[in-house]
Amino acid sequence: MIKVGVVGGTGYTGVELLRLLCCHAEAEVVTITSRGDAGTAVADMFPSLRGRVDLDFVAPADADLERCDVVFFATPNGIAMQQAAGLVAAGVRVIDLAADFRIRDVALWEKWYGMQHAAPDLVAEAVYGLPELNREAIRGARLVANPGCYPTAVQLGFLPLIEAGVIDPSALIADAASGASGAGRKAEVRTLLAEASDSFQAYGASGHRHLPEISQGLSGMAGARVGLTFVPHLLPMVRGIHATLYGRITREADFQALFEQRFADEPFVDVMPPGRHPETRSVRASNLCRIAIHRPQDGDVVVVLAVIDNLVKGAAGQAVQNMNIMFGLDEREGLDGVPVSP
Repeated sequence: MIKVGVVGGTGYTGVELLRLLCCHAEAEVVTITSRGDAGTAVADMFPSLRGRVDLDFVAPADADLERCDVVFFATPNGIAMQQAAGLVAAGVRVIDLAADFRIRDVALWEKWYGMQHAAPDLVAEAVYGLPELNREAIRGARLVANPGCYPTAVQLGFLPLIEAGVIDPSALIADAASGASGAGRKAEVRTLLAEASDSFQAYGASGHRHLPEISQGLSGMAGARVGLTFVPHLLPMVRGIHATLYGRITREADFQALFEQRFADEPFVDVMPPGRHPETRSVRASNLCRIAIHRPQDGDVVVVLAVIDNLVKGAAGQAVQNMNIMFGLDEREGLDGVPVSP
């Protein structure tokens, strides 16, 4: 059994990790930390885990993380970078669900995240954990930077087009919307029910911290810097991301076949038949990304629709998928649940 530690078990991604890991045949969660709720039974805070997780939260200082085979950091930005070096040196594999190791340009990371990086030497070693792109590197990784939720949907949607060189990489547009859980489990006025319900709002239009992460990934696919306009929106729902992506066609291709062939062997990417419009509810509580391709009026723009659950494929589920790859397991272990409907 893989001995698992979860640092930061009280947030939405933390409890989602526990939900998935408690049904994983090869993983045993041995410690779950919380700064503010040490001594509280996990099942008392999250009754959905009664009979599944029989552990108390422990203070980070009291958690023996070095006895773990892998440690997940489901913490705010800036926490994993303070502890990752010691764990990696002790032979523990680390998967960070925050942004500490996603951006290779440390100065750029510091600009967008407003703090000094505590482990810049580890940034170059960290493997970006998008399995559909970096599977082989993930297998041998000691440290995985789990992608953000918007970056996962946007990169998967553009991936086949950019790899095939059939769209103009200098003029990409990503119009994406997320449920309120994407903001995390904290008190914030804009995500209160009375504020977010019956409303639809763009935010971060002049610059969002996921922009450099997405641009870095797309530029790697293209082999050159891309031009990307990324505008996120807040949806009045709990879970889900819907990304509408636009690319100007530079070379004719069978775009449907291009996507079907690229993702044919990917267990968590579903390319829908022509003419479909994927719904966020069709992936709720699952690790799936559903994608549909359109070419409006047979013009010179291809439109890709990509939906994921921001807490699963966009966070905890992808992290478990990465763990499975790192330990040589079937990628679907613990992640084969059917999406919840309605």
